[in-house]
Parts: sequence; C-alpha cells; structure tokens
Amino acid sequence: MLLCTACLVGLQLLISCCWAFACHSTEPSPDFTLPGDYLLAGLFPLHSGCLQVRHRPEVTLCDRTGSFNEHGYHLFQAMRLGVEEINNSTTLLPNVTLGYQLYDVCSDSANVYATLSVLSLPGPCHIELQGDLLRYSPKVLAVIGPDTTNRAATTAALLSPFLMPLISYGASSETLSVKRQYPSFLRTIPNDKYQVETMVLLLQRFGWTWISLVGSSGDYGQLGVQALEKQATDQGICIAFKDIVPFSAQVGDQRMQRLMRHLAQATATVVVVFSNRPLARVFFESVVLANLTGKVWVASEAWVLSRHITGVPGIQRIGMVLGVAIQKRTVPGLKAFEEAYARADKGALRPCHKSSCCSSNQVCRECEAFTAHTMPKLKGFSMSSAYNAYRAVYAVAHGLHQLLGCASGVCSRGRVYPWQLLEQIHKVNFLLHKDTVMFNDNGDPLSSYNIIAWDWSGPKWTFTVLGSSTWSPVQLDINETKIQWHGKDNQVPKSVCSSDCLEGHQRVVTGFHPCCFECVPCGAGTFLNKSDLYRCQPCGKEEWAPEGSQTCFPRTVVFLACQEHTSWVLLAANTLLLLLLLGTAGLFAWHLDTPVVRSAGGRLCFLMLGSLAAGSGSLYGFFGEPTRPACLLRQALFALGFTIFLSCLTVRSFQLIIIFKFSAKAPTFYRVWVQNHGAGLFVMISSAAQLLICLTWLVMWTPLPTREYQRFPHLVMLECTEANSLGFILAFLYNGLLSISAFACSYLGKDLPENYNEAKCVTFSLLFNFMSWIAFFTTASVYDGKYLPAVNMLAGLSSLSSGFGGYFLPKCYVILCRPDLNSTEHFQASIQDYTRHRGST
Repeated sequence: MLLCTACLVGLQLLISCCWAFACHSTEPSPDFTLPGDYLLAGLFPLHSGCLQVRHRPEVTLCDRTGSFNEHGYHLFQAMRLGVEEINNSTTLLPNVTLGYQLYDVCSDSANVYATLSVLSLPGPCHIELQGDLLRYSPKVLAVIGPDTTNRAATTAALLSPFLMPLISYGASSETLSVKRQYPSFLRTIPNDKYQVETMVLLLQRFGWTWISLVGSSGDYGQLGVQALEKQATDQGICIAFKDIVPFSAQVGDQRMQRLMRHLAQATATVVVVFSNRPLARVFFESVVLANLTGKVWVASEAWVLSRHITGVPGIQRIGMVLGVAIQKRTVPGLKAFEEAYARADKGALRPCHKSSCCSSNQVCRECEAFTAHTMPKLKGFSMSSAYNAYRAVYAVAHGLHQLLGCASGVCSRGRVYPWQLLEQIHKVNFLLHKDTVMFNDNGDPLSSYNIIAWDWSGPKWTFTVLGSSTWSPVQLDINETKIQWHGKDNQVPKSVCSSDCLEGHQRVVTGFHPCCFECVPCGAGTFLNKSDLYRCQPCGKEEWAPEGSQTCFPRTVVFLACQEHTSWVLLAANTLLLLLLLGTAGLFAWHLDTPVVRSAGGRLCFLMLGSLAAGSGSLYGFFGEPTRPACLLRQALFALGFTIFLSCLTVRSFQLIIIFKFSAKAPTFYRVWVQNHGAGLFVMISSAAQLLICLTWLVMWTPLPTREYQRFPHLVMLECTEANSLGFILAFLYNGLLSISAFACSYLGKDLPENYNEAKCVTFSLLFNFMSWIAFFTTASVYDGKYLPAVNMLAGLSSLSSGFGGYFLPKCYVILCRPDLNSTEHFQASIQDYTRHRGST
C-alpha cells in the first residue's frame, strides 16, 4: 500500500512540476530559501486564492496583483525569525544550522504542489519509488503549516506514509487528531473539540437553550457545526435553525437572502457562527444588509478577532458579539524583524535557470517592494497566529536537539529520517517566553482559550477579555461584571423556546424539540428530579410528596403512643376499671356468704369479674407500637372475656326466671337443669364456641403488625390486621347475639323480687354496650386515622364498664352503703311480697 502511495505521489509531483514550470519563468525570492544542515518547510498563505474558472488542473500563480495577504505575511516572517534565533543560539542546536524552504499556499493546488515539493529528494525535482518509505530521506525533515483544515488534511495525508512531522499553526479540526489517519500531524493551535466544549459551556452559563447555528463550507465550518450540534443537543440545548454558508456565497444573492430570512424568523436570540474568515465576512455583510439586529453572536476563534470582520461597515449595529479566542501571545522582536526586512536591499528578481527546479509559489513581488511606511501593520490577531507558527519552529528545533544528542553541548550530525524526528517532537516539553510547549498523545497542545466580547463603546473597535477556558476537563472562568449587554438594564438576553417551569412542574414536550414544552405539576406522591425535568418520579414507599413537589419527604410513622394525652386518659380509665374489678372481687370474697353475693351468683361472680378483668387487660395491647403478641391477643382475648361475662349474665338471668317462674310449672325441666348443672354447662359451651371462633380467627386470619400506606399520603400507620378479617366479624357477631340473649332474659325478669330484679341496670348496660359498638363501627366507616385504635379501645372500655356498672355496682352499693338490705330477713320478705303479688294475679 505504501508503495502504491509513493507511485501516486511521484506521478502527482511530476505533473505538478510541469504545470508549475509553465506558469512562470522567475527564480524564487531568496527570502523563501535558506541553506542549512537540516531543512524545514513552511506553508503560508502570502496571497489569496484565485477564484477564476479553470478548464484544466494547474497550480495557481500566487503572486498576482491585489491578492497580497497581510495575515499570511506575518506568519511567514515569524518562521524566518524563529529559524534565525535558533541559528544564533549557543544552547539550542549549538553547532547545527537550520535552513528552510517556504511556500506560498494561496490555493489548494499550490498547497499540493508545495507538499509534493517538500517530499522531493535534494537536487532533482522528483520522488524516488522505494519499498521502505521509512528509509526515504527527502530534502526537508519537517513542515510548518498550512493554515486551514482542508489544506492541512491534504498535506497530512500526503506526508503520513513518510511519517514526516507536520505542525500546523491554524488547522483546528478535531478529525486531524485521529492518529490512524494522520499519524504525523501535530499542531500548536487548540483542537476544535475544546473550542466546541467551551462554546457549549458558554451557552449553558447564560441559560441559552434555543440557538441558531451557522457554519461555513469546508471541513472547519461543517465539522465544527456537526460537533457543536451533537454536544449542544446532549446538554439539552436545541437548534432552532441551522445552515451552511457555501463557498460561492455572495452578499445579496438569493442563497444569503433566504438564510437571513430564516434567521430573522427563528425565535432564537443567540446565533453561533462557526466559520472561516472569508465566509464570515460574506455572512456579516449580509447580516448588515438585512438589518438583522438585537441578537447575540457567538464567534469561533477563526474570525472573532479578525479585522477583516470588524471592518465590515455597519457591523457595530448587529448586537452583542461574544467569542472564543486563542490566548494572546506575542513574538518578541517580530515587529523589529519585519521593519529590518522592509529596510533591507533585497535586489531584483532573476530569471529561472532551465536546469533548476523553480516554484511559482515562492515569489512575492509586493514583499520585495515594502518600505518602513508601506509594510503591513502587525495586529493582535495576526500576532497570536504568528506566535503559533513561531512556537512550531521551536518545537521542531527542540525535537532535533534531543535527537542529535545536543545536551552534551555538541550535536552529533548525521542522517536523520523524518520518523525519528517525529518521535522526539512528541516528547518535547520546554518553556518558550514563559509558555510551556508540549503535545498530548494526539499531537494537540496544552493551551487554553480566552472568552472575549466586542466593545464598540469607544471611537474604534476593541475587545474585552471576560475570562478563560481551561481543560481537561473544560472549565470556564468568566467575570460577568465586565460584560455590557446590549439590552435594557444590562440584563442577560434570553434565548429559550419555553421559559423554565415552576418547581415541581414537569416539562411536556409540545413539538419536535425538547426545549419547547408546557409545564404540568407533578401529582401527589411524585416529585420532579432535577436530573430529569421531563418526567415526575414516584416517591419511595416510606416517602410522600404533595402536588407540585420538587422533593419527597419522609412519612410520619404513627401509632397510639403511650405519651399522648389521649392515651393517658384511656390508660387511667382502664387501670381504674381493673382496680375496681379487683376491689369488687375482694369485696365479694369477704361477703361471699351474704344474700347479696349469693343472689348475684355466688362464686360465679368471680368468673364474671375475672372475664371482665381479662377483657380490661387486653385493652393494654392497643397502646404503643403494635407487636405480634399484642395483635394476636388484644381483640381475641377481649372477645373471649366479654363472651364469658355475657354467658354468665345470660345464664344468671335465665336461672332466676326458671326459679321464680317455671320451677312450679315445669318441675321436670327445672330438676334436669339443676341435676345436670345447666348454668355451668351453658357457660362452658358458650365460651367454648367463642374460643373455637377465636382460634379459627387466629389461625386462618392471623392478626399481624402491618404498615399501612394507602390511607394517608404523608403517614405510615402501624396497626394490626384483625379489622379486615372475617374472624373479627364472627367473634363480635357472636357477642352481639349473647348480648341480645342477656337483654331478653333480663327483660323477662323485670317483675322478679326487688332484690333479684336486675332488669333495669342490665338493660341499661347492654343498651350502652350496643351504642358503644355501633358508634365504633360508624366511626370506623368514616375515619381511618391514627386514633381509630383509641376509638376501638374506648368502645371496649365502655362495654366492660357498662357491664361492671350495670351488674356489680348496685350490689357493691348495697354491701357498702345499705347493709340493712343485705340480710336474710330482707330477702325473705321480698320473696314473700313477690309470692303474694303472684298469687293475687
């Protein structure tokens, strides 16, 4: 493959030389050549290109009237100055002299010719074809230049097979850093990758998310636009309008008029212009002609400081210009060197000898005619570019210094191949006028940009350095107080498709661009994460958020805590009830043989009081954080205890009815009831039935502690699961049936002797029990909050209290306060009165 490349190169060089010889008959100017031990080549645009139509391929004749390029002239002189300084140095290449071959690359064809000329062997004007290109030894060791990406890519492609170092001072395209394609390419101007990243950071800094993007034809503009569009889009910046200024663009033509109309119609305030200098001038002349004002123009480094652009008539009215510029550096002594060149006697041009290989792009007649008054002025933009060319020369010299072993004070001269020099240039690291010169693995320099703003406040154009951009990673340091915005009150212009949403409002895209959206509040239970403004995210299980929230909040964990005032009241009431039950048990035990206690049921009273005490003890399970034992016992134990009490109450009332009403009428039933201990058997069977229900409930619908999240968005309810089970309902329905039975039996005994008549109190207590549970279930149907366990406990406490109060308190009153009623005589008198009354009826 390399051999084929060499064949093509040789053929192209031969053809190019023939065309070149046909173009002129003048010998190169002596300023373009300098003999030396080792030669460098310099490619500079001393003249502008020829735009005439050609009918055959030929090298452009650069030295034409009116085509002189002042900017390229300063680059040309910077290289000459650098070589002269190195040759006069006693420390850098002490006993070695550098020479040069300079070429005017006014056009692409001239650039190709210069590149092929560089590859030719010393003496003859041709390239030898050989298998091992690494052993090829052309007359030049390294090349400085050319200026643009297009030309640098062409030159780098031709030099790459020979691994000849090519150090460009002006080609910034990112593609040139691909070593697989351009292994010998280096540069002293920053890579466009960093320029693009800096521009994107600049747009983000001022909140500009809706921009127009204009580039120029060619690799620099088109690749820059592509890279900028990709990075901007990745960072959430949208391109409202994008276009390319073609090579053939002319001010006022239809193409430019259409471009201006689209820019005017676009709602973007900010326009990024990634263009070379010639097409940037055409573009801004068209902007002035279209009277397109009030925008912010973001400039690429190629034109931001160019007088060629700032000199456009009326450009000061277009709005605000911000841009990325190469950090300003100066070449010490360059101005004096150019002045000395202008004063020197350069002699007249001589005709080209037929035996020599003359070049049509090594002539500059206008350069020969310069005087101290007519020489081009050296301005800031040209000085910075000239410094990059000057730095490239020193980079080659330091690489050669290392290669020749000059550190010892004497250089070992010998044959040097380009690839050897390339290896050493990649390793250079030195200070040049307080500026560190070195290259990374891709051949890019470690330098930075300035962020500048145009300033038209004075009589002449100038610029203000607002800050700088450093890498890697790319970071901006901008002093915003230096910026004078063109809008009202010095406010930063806005360039957005849609204004930012309020906190907690997500963006709903309304078109093709994510920057154009409507704002919709996030629903309850969701929040808007700043990392994703287009989607509300759900909160975690233990979190909550109100509507339109930007963050989630931890849920409050609630349960019936012992420290609360409500809990203290219920605890005190339940404890008091428990103490009363214990006190009543002791009182009944002390008066066990008295008529009141015997009429109340005797020893059966202790079972009733114990069941009420068990129910009261179960209520303590409603306090504090629910645990598994508490959930298992609190409702089931209450239901079972209250069942025993109701069973005893029912059988006690039923037994009194049998004794007083049916013992004589149905003696057989009464005898069977007494002989088979009917009362105890009923209590046992009734309690066993409830026990079976509770055990089934605990096994099949086991009450467990649970965290409830659905009822309240901001609370986590700690509770037991028993209220949702069928077992809970069956247990309380069974107690309800027993309550009705007890109520019925008590009501039937309303006409018993006064000392045995408990209908009023029992009826009242059972009615109060019904009302308590009806109130609880009604409350539970409309309220499901933190205090529902307290309501449940209150219902249970009311049931127990009503049962105790309706059955035992009247008897305690008689024992303690009316001992005269607690006598056998009183009870016998009461029975006799009942018997007489029954007999009379």
